[in-house]
Amino acid sequence: MIYLVRHGEAAASWGDHPDPGLSAKGRAQAHGVAEQLIELGADRFICSPMQRCRETAEPFANKIDQAEIIEPSISEIRTPDGVPNRVSWLRNLMGGVWPDNMLPWCKSAYATVKAQPDGTAVFSHFVAINAIAGVASADHRVLVFKPDHCSITAMERDAFGELQIVDFGDAAETKIL
Repeated sequence: MIYLVRHGEAAASWGDHPDPGLSAKGRAQAHGVAEQLIELGADRFICSPMQRCRETAEPFANKIDQAEIIEPSISEIRTPDGVPNRVSWLRNLMGGVWPDNMLPWCKSAYATVKAQPDGTAVFSHFVAINAIAGVASADHRVLVFKPDHCSITAMERDAFGELQIVDFGDAAETKIL
């Protein structure tokens, strides 16, 4: 199994701060998800370079005594150049399907996760996890599901080595922006 973990609750929204850390609740969630990952048998991890993901991964890293492995391809979605309002852009994007110019990002995130050995926890973001799930399930919608903070989405390989969703994990009506 490979485990996609959405970061804990951030101290600020995506529209208010470009790279917030975790709130107090998010730090507690990070400790809880570390315990869950150990119980599931996760024994290694990769992490988005964003602060909220790194802080979410830290308790798990301490438990397994692994140095941080940063992977930019599973980071937060990048706002295209020339977009004046990133919040409006993301709201509009999430209501539709992936535009052709964003599919390489989705496929790159999926390929990075697919290349990981079983037992890997992947600390990432709401939209990135949706992109990975969408490629895995051939679902072209931007919003495939709504992973809650510190939810764990479990994936396993099929007979051809492709990743399939086994469990979407906890979902919530979470405020994204």
